Parts: sequence; structure tokens; C-alpha cells
Amino acid sequence: MANTEQADTTLIGPTIERIAPLDRAAMAAAQSRLDGLTKPQGSLGWLEELAVWLAGATADATPLLPRKTVVVAAADHGVAAGGVSAYPQAVTVAMVQNFLAGGAAINVMARAQGATVTVVDAGVASVIEPPAGTSSLRFQSRRVGAGTADIRSGPAMSAEQAEQAVAHGIEVVAGLREVGVDMVATGDMGIGNTTASAAITSLWAEASVEEVTGRGTGIDEAGWKRKVAAVRDALEANRPDLSDGLDILQKIGGFEIGVLAGVILGAAAERVPVVLDGFVSGAAAQIAQAIAPQSIEYCVAAHVSAEPGHAIALERLGLTPYMDLEMRLGEGTGAVLFFGHVEAATRVLSEMATFDEAGVPGRDDS
Repeated sequence: MANTEQADTTLIGPTIERIAPLDRAAMAAAQSRLDGLTKPQGSLGWLEELAVWLAGATADATPLLPRKTVVVAAADHGVAAGGVSAYPQAVTVAMVQNFLAGGAAINVMARAQGATVTVVDAGVASVIEPPAGTSSLRFQSRRVGAGTADIRSGPAMSAEQAEQAVAHGIEVVAGLREVGVDMVATGDMGIGNTTASAAITSLWAEASVEEVTGRGTGIDEAGWKRKVAAVRDALEANRPDLSDGLDILQKIGGFEIGVLAGVILGAAAERVPVVLDGFVSGAAAQIAQAIAPQSIEYCVAAHVSAEPGHAIALERLGLTPYMDLEMRLGEGTGAVLFFGHVEAATRVLSEMATFDEAGVPGRDDS
């Protein structure tokens, strides 16, 4: 495979084996502390639910998560040749350069949240040349290939490439842990990737193609019909095995979707909470769930995308979104906005006084 990076695919099995259930003792301790804080019990609503989940994911009743990053995985898709997007495929490489220059929406939102952006080239058609001196926290080349094949007529990638993509995602998380990252969000870039995501969601959620196929970058009615036809052709041509996450990825996925699935698996094994973004992240989560069902316990849905298939994907995943901002940009933008909620939840647990500590009379149940 020319211009590709090799990953250690033997990591996949042991990573899955290391995914443990959420720590119920830490969750109980967090809930007990929340109930004793200077507020009516449950008055912070979903923020309290989030705090308890974070405790369970990290196995720490008062977790602190100061180093957050969004992994923006980028790749091209052969199905883009079918006129499924309002933008040409050349936009993928141009946007990756924009990410590296700090000028994209995800860069702006990450700066506002005090988070970092890690761009991963999972398989962009053109090789990315990052600026000199760019650190691995800002950019990683994890190329599986120069874009996938056209899923309308055959598999997106080989079985080996599917394993490589997932293993790369696991390795990305391992590297981020080495530099102290303690929470990751998932982001994406790739012209044609909502078509692949619609195919995955239609299969995994057992939903009709029309239900899960949206307008992506803003295609017109004719473009939407081409996209629906492309998704239907992909499913009929490939017939993925619903019980095999790697087969689904191989047949109808994308290199960036595989890397993000690996990020979810690697993070779950490391007890690193994962904040999911929109439709493409939802497709990656479905792949991760098919590979290792327990991995989804370590994911939180930041928001529900305006892409119609995303709500269907979240329901199938068993995740309730915290926000609905009618966003459909991708890049990890919705997930990074959610970092503020995470910070508030952890600070409530660690900094807010209990009734006893503050000398405030508690609830009178007489």
C-alpha cells in the first residue's frame, strides 16, 4: 500500500478484552456527594447524571479532566464520484490544511474551550504535508490508503485495511494518553462520508435508506436522490454481515470512520471518556459497538445532528443527546461545545460545598 502507515493490528483483541464495565462504586460515591451538596437533590438535572457517568468511566468519584482534545480524522471516499456531495473531493485536503492553520470552526471552538485539536490523516487522497515542527498532538499521519473505493459497486476497503484503520485509532489514543490527554471527542472530515454513514446506519439500525439519508453538505433534491440511490446500491452490492463490525467497516465504511471506531475502543480500554459528535461519529460508534458492545458505555452523545440518520443512530446505540443545536457541520464542533458541560459537572463534584461543609441547614423531612 503506497503512502500508507502500518498499525499493529494485534492490538485489537487485547484492547477489547481490557474494556471493563463502568465503576459502580465510584458512581455511587459521586451520587452520594451530589446528594449532599448545597442544592436540592437532583436540581442540576442532566448535569448530575453527567457527573455520575464521568465518575463511572474514570473510576474516580471526583474526576478532574483538564486535558481534552478532539480527534479530527480525515479521509476521502470513492462514492463521492457519484455526485453525492455539494462540494468536490478536493475540499477534504484543503480543509485539513485549514485545520492545521487554525482557521476552521473546530479550531475556533476548541480554543474557546481550552481544548486541543488532533488532526489525523486516515486516508486523504492527497498526502498531507504539515507545517514544519508540527507535534503529534496537532497532526498524525495514519494513512490506510488514498481514499476508499466506490461502495456503490464493491467493498470500501480490504479486510486488512479495515483492521489497520481500527488499530490506528487505538494507537492514536495510546499516544494521546502519553501526553496526558484525559478526555477525547470525535470529529471528522471527508467528502462523501455522510453517504457511508447513512449506509452503516441503515444496516445497523435496520432503518430505511430514505429515513437515514440527509442532505449532508446541502445538496438539492436531485443530489439527495443520487445519494439515496448510492446508499441503496452500496447495501445491495456488499451485503455486510450485521454481526461483524469489521466486515461492516470493510464493505461500506471509511478510513476515518474506522479510525474513530478505534479511538472509541482504545479510549474505553483506558477509561477515557469519549464525547461523540454528529452523524459520522455515530456511524463510528455503531462500528465500535458491533466490535465491542461494552465500549459504548464510555461514550456520551454531545448533541443530535440535523442529519436525520443521527437521531436514529443514537437510539440504536442507546444514547440520549444532551443538546440540539441543529448543527450538521461535523469536525467535532458539537462535541467540543459540550466540553463546557463536562467542566461544569466535574467542578460541581470537586469544588461545590456540602451542607455540612458550608454550615447550611439540610433538607427537613419532618
